[in-house]
Amino acid sequence: MIQTDNLTFYYKKKERTFRFPNIDLKQQENLLILGKSGVGKTTFLHLLSGLLTPVKGKVVIDDVDINSLANWRLDRFRGQNIGLVFQKKHAVQSLSIMDNLRARLFFSKRSVNDAAIDALLKQLDLSDCKKNKVNELSEGQLQRLGIALSVIHNPQIILADEPTSSLDDYNCKTVIKLLIAQAKRTNANLIVITHDHRIKSLFSNSIQL
Repeated sequence: MIQTDNLTFYYKKKERTFRFPNIDLKQQENLLILGKSGVGKTTFLHLLSGLLTPVKGKVVIDDVDINSLANWRLDRFRGQNIGLVFQKKHAVQSLSIMDNLRARLFFSKRSVNDAAIDALLKQLDLSDCKKNKVNELSEGQLQRLGIALSVIHNPQIILADEPTSSLDDYNCKTVIKLLIAQAKRTNANLIVITHDHRIKSLFSNSIQL
């Protein structure tokens, strides 16, 4: 489902080269990638999603070498097949939860299905605030909205960048369990990149950078 081969990235300004281990995940296999600050965790995630282009190596998702795609095809492929959970919140502040999710479906070229959105919001305990705008949400609600935005279009791969770094122990496990459950619901691969060793027990497959 997702394979990498000899991925290498070079930061010209920092004059630093990162080389990453090969991964080979079958459908519904999850992966935890651990590493301390500065080892290139976010760089790795951005390479996996096609947001960065490697100087060497390749990323293959469902038999598609994503770095061989033209920019507009890569943008479309990413929008339809990859769900990203960023450290910073990327929801549109002026829109409600419901309209953010409708917009995510629209830009993924998926059918806007309010019933499916309502079902997902119920699973993530966001139904009561679905009409609220983003700037009215608590930190916990924003995190759950981030998960909703990453899975509403039924992506093949969910990539999460440090999703638990600012959470206490209870909410840390709650968020990861939600991500695992949503990946299972959509038959997706979940890849979490973090320095947080508290969640290691929730994954059967992990690597250290």
